Amino acid sequence: MGAQLGARQDIIWINVVLITLWHLLAVYTAVLLVPRMQFITILWGYFVGVVGGFGVTAGAHRLWAHRAYKAKLPLQLILLMCYSTAGQNSVFDWVRDHRVHHKFSETDADPHNAKRGFFFAHVGWLMQRKHPEVLKKGALIDMSDITGDPILAFHTKYFNYFKLFFCFVLPVLVPYIVLKEPFYHCFMGICFVRYILGLNFTWSVNSAAHIWGNKPYDKRINPAENLTVSILAMGEGWHNYHHVFPWDYRAAELGHYLFNSTTVIIDLFAKIGWAYDLKCPSTELVQKISKKYGDGTEPYLGHNRHHHDHPEEVPHPDQTGVSD
Repeated sequence: MGAQLGARQDIIWINVVLITLWHLLAVYTAVLLVPRMQFITILWGYFVGVVGGFGVTAGAHRLWAHRAYKAKLPLQLILLMCYSTAGQNSVFDWVRDHRVHHKFSETDADPHNAKRGFFFAHVGWLMQRKHPEVLKKGALIDMSDITGDPILAFHTKYFNYFKLFFCFVLPVLVPYIVLKEPFYHCFMGICFVRYILGLNFTWSVNSAAHIWGNKPYDKRINPAENLTVSILAMGEGWHNYHHVFPWDYRAAELGHYLFNSTTVIIDLFAKIGWAYDLKCPSTELVQKISKKYGDGTEPYLGHNRHHHDHPEEVPHPDQTGVSD
């Protein structure tokens, strides 16, 4: 469905200016300053990026948006710290937008509708007011599990402070104090290069993984299997599978850990009991849906599968062929 005629979406010019400026400063820093930094400082920036990415993929996405597994209090706190490091919107906003995206994927009610083009799906949607349908359908989404969680409520209330400290202050001070890296290098590298890369890796799931790739599970929908996005976004690019089986904690059928680092870490937490009730459809259900709706292509590394079957969590097969 294209944008409704007469539906006005004002451009948010302050966002346009800030997003553009942030990207330009990131390029400047990457070209002129990063080559002058200590290698260990660059590694620190990479580590901070992974921490933030894990907060998005394992926290906001797989735990809170899809409830694909459960987490004990220590892991919940770790995930909130990691999510704060990513510097995105509050958990409430992230989860609401994502649930609307799944329920109304590729329609006017989808916040980052990929049918409006790569740029809009990637970052353009953040540069303008939400489409009226997004607001209308978003108001219907059940968010009681988020608002009723006292830990998430506390984090949301003080989110800006958590974001400022974990995303910018602490990551900048560590290399400055511990590694003796010049403060200017630390500030520019962490606040621009690391931050912008992290945002773009997340955005690529909304754009590239909804445009390019094969569809071994459901050829009727836009989301596709995209290896590049999976590498950049810690396993979130196996998107055709994810939209068919959104409750799978792995967000992929793959048993190979190489391109799904988020699953590796969740499984490690599961070994110590901090992550549990890991939801996963049966091999038979996946094969049945793939045969019925897929495009006939083979899932990447699909021969190396591992499953933790929870049949009671799996809906009727006819319900899994849609992005819900």
